[in-house]
Amino acid sequence: MATATFCIVLTSAKTQAAGGQNTISSEQIKDTIPKKQSAIGHQQSAFRNRQLAKDTIPRTSRDSLLVLSDTLPPRKNDSSFTAQRTDTFSLKLAKDTLDAPVEYQAEDSAVLLVKEQRFILYGKTETKYKDVLINAPRTVLDQQTNILTAIGEKDSLGRTLTRATFKSKEQMFESDSFQYNFKSQKGLTTNTYTKEGEFYIKANVSKKIDERTVYVKEGYFTTCNLDDPHFAFKTNKMKVISNSLAVSGPTHPEFEGVPIPIYLPFGIYPLSQGRHSGFLPPQFTSNVQFGLGLEGMGWYQVLNDYVDVTVRTNVYSYGGWNLNLIPQYRKRYRYNGSFNIGITHTKFAFKGDPDYQLIKAFQINWNHSMDSRAKPGVNFMASVTAGSTRYNQYIANNPYKNFQNNLYSSISYTRQWQGKPYSLQLSANHNQNSLSRLINVTLPDAGFTVTTQYPFQRKEFVGTPRWYEKIGVGYSAVARNQISFYDTGHVSLRTILDTMQWGAQHRFPISLQLPPLGKFFVSPFVNYEETWYTKRFSRVWDSANKKVDTLSLRKGFYTDRQLNFGISFNTNIYGMYEFGKNSNIVAIRHVMRPTVSFNYKPNVSKRNYDYIQTDTLGHKQALAQFEGNLFSPYSYGRFGGLSFGLDNNLEMKVRNKKDTAEGGTKKVKLIDGFGFTSAYNFLDTAFKLQPFNLYFRTTLFEKLSISAQGQLDPYQATDSGLRVNRFVWEGGRFTPGRFTGGSISASTSFQSKSKDGDKSKKQTTITDPNLLSDQQALQDYMQRNPAEFVDFNIPWSVNLSYSLSFNRTLKPDYSGYTTSINSSISFNNSFNLTPKWNFSTNGFFDFNTGKVTSFSMSIAREMHCWQMSIAVTPIGNYQYFNITLSPKSSVLRDLRVNRTRTFYNY
Repeated sequence: MATATFCIVLTSAKTQAAGGQNTISSEQIKDTIPKKQSAIGHQQSAFRNRQLAKDTIPRTSRDSLLVLSDTLPPRKNDSSFTAQRTDTFSLKLAKDTLDAPVEYQAEDSAVLLVKEQRFILYGKTETKYKDVLINAPRTVLDQQTNILTAIGEKDSLGRTLTRATFKSKEQMFESDSFQYNFKSQKGLTTNTYTKEGEFYIKANVSKKIDERTVYVKEGYFTTCNLDDPHFAFKTNKMKVISNSLAVSGPTHPEFEGVPIPIYLPFGIYPLSQGRHSGFLPPQFTSNVQFGLGLEGMGWYQVLNDYVDVTVRTNVYSYGGWNLNLIPQYRKRYRYNGSFNIGITHTKFAFKGDPDYQLIKAFQINWNHSMDSRAKPGVNFMASVTAGSTRYNQYIANNPYKNFQNNLYSSISYTRQWQGKPYSLQLSANHNQNSLSRLINVTLPDAGFTVTTQYPFQRKEFVGTPRWYEKIGVGYSAVARNQISFYDTGHVSLRTILDTMQWGAQHRFPISLQLPPLGKFFVSPFVNYEETWYTKRFSRVWDSANKKVDTLSLRKGFYTDRQLNFGISFNTNIYGMYEFGKNSNIVAIRHVMRPTVSFNYKPNVSKRNYDYIQTDTLGHKQALAQFEGNLFSPYSYGRFGGLSFGLDNNLEMKVRNKKDTAEGGTKKVKLIDGFGFTSAYNFLDTAFKLQPFNLYFRTTLFEKLSISAQGQLDPYQATDSGLRVNRFVWEGGRFTPGRFTGGSISASTSFQSKSKDGDKSKKQTTITDPNLLSDQQALQDYMQRNPAEFVDFNIPWSVNLSYSLSFNRTLKPDYSGYTTSINSSISFNNSFNLTPKWNFSTNGFFDFNTGKVTSFSMSIAREMHCWQMSIAVTPIGNYQYFNITLSPKSSVLRDLRVNRTRTFYNY
């Protein structure tokens, strides 16, 4: 109601001015309006204001006013009452009238100056006009000029206590004071702070000329969020276009308020949040083998809404260079992907020097993904990494790629026909080893699958299903073609085609689900498989040379088959032990899942094996004739017996001390899973009991993860490793078996609590396809420069992992077995020496060689808006030393001061 009264009085005053009459008293009329009033108080105040306006405004002006209903209804028995007739009329507004209401509120009071046509608000005021929101300790609104003045609060010493703030859809700033014209959207501010993207702008005086454009006099540009920033770029004049661009005149940097005598004739600061083309500045580096260089120099070009291209290059004084061309493409809800074409021209030393070397290499990366909403049932994906085997070896300052010896690629297309039981999978795969230089290319790799069908099932279910209705038949086929060659630099097409292999495999599983027999689930099954091969070996024992010799290698079309059938039983067994009421442990539960199956497999592949002598002692073995094909040969011998296994897990229920409710408990997993599988072959004349496959996995205290697996052979062996038909526990000694292979791995991670509770840094997942490539580039940079991304909120952290593996492999001459053991440990640790200094180490230790094969350490210094890091890799084939001083803001990352030296030791 106060707002309505204010608008009526001001409109009335302007009407008098237009008519040349002014009967308002010269005395200032003040009306103090509390912020909070009851409904009755508002009505009484409005009534008084209307009476005041009626008494002070001439009749000619009052007649033009909109008649408002009185707070009190008129009394018909009052002699002064005169019936009124309301006629239809048109209301004309002045040209300078605002096109939307101005809403306001104040915590203290509001003062209305009728003669000056001003409204003054005191105490945490808030003013709204359209999308503009203004907060200030004191606000003055001039209705004649439509200018609002917001004034901050200062103490007795002149220090600012509270600033006036301005917010709109385009801008937000804080200021000691400012003036704003609602009509023209122009304004004038003093001592203003605003934020544009990652930049903070401080202006002693600024002038807002429209909704987005501001002119600044004596401005500071920085990414430090302090009132007195650690560093800034100072300029006497600047133009800022919100969310677009800032342009300044002559500019120089300041650190801690000290001017640096480095002047730039002008400055251009991009403020847009979207993509825009531009130059990518380089960084200086020094490399013993490459010489002095500029790294990362390039250009980013936006071609259209769907495609952009990045070009980066490294140039070195010895003549070496490399170039990366990175096109990226995307179409929302359809697909997105990127290429990375890398070319290196690496020179060591100068031409004519003894250690001069010129190496040319290339690599192509392609990543493509298809949105599942683009075409339901169809998916196309690609992840390609292929090129010269020596490409990764000569990438500077990237030990992660320097030690990457295996490259993999996969391009796949899958289609699931809607409403149909079959699906198609097509793929092309590639793998290569940088050490052996062997390259394998599989093209195509096709698969066709028909889901289980029930041919005897009725179309309409009536009553209880019959047993034969649950007979299910499926089909799957895989066809594969592969070529293999060595990257020697002199490979002909004919040589590659000579290595071509192809093969196919078909499977026909038949299953039947019978009703449960008590607690047991019964499932009969029949499996038939057929595999096609392209080459066949024939081997014989060479008694003259006392070794196994290959008699012939024939290429053609060959087939092999396998058939097995049986019936399986499985169930679940639960056991629980409960503790007393006073115990912290409520109960321990043990779950066992035994499986037993009876099956038979005839020795269909017998004719495709050479059962011959393999050593001078007369031991015989069955050697597969289809060894070395794309698909592994089927096992030799008949099987008719029992397959069995047991899976377990162990859980504990403990009382939750944090839960104050009665009976509060929580579950704790002691062992996630452990068990074994094996079989007993009644038809085998020598080794009836099959080896035991053991496994174990657990996570202790939610910190230590342990997993292990192994193979336990129940039969003895000779010194050469050949099995003997005698159990290991025979001969007066007991042992569960003889380990023939296995592995164990353990990892743990500990870290202190974050200084700011749950506000520690978390990895942000980027889902916008326009930014996926930027995220990958950032992750690669963080991996190469971990010291620049230290989280000082975590005082310390320790990460350890250990792995041990051993296995027994048959010697190439079939004379016995050899045992190989590999063991290693890796670590990654970080701790704060002080709240601002962090020390980190990571490395890899190989127990086989007894050496630390990889080690690096770094020191980082937190400087609020800047960070310094020193990284050293003192050992290994790739050694380097790096000092970096850089802003934390990603916008100013290219302003970092970097000193890098790299050493290669081949």
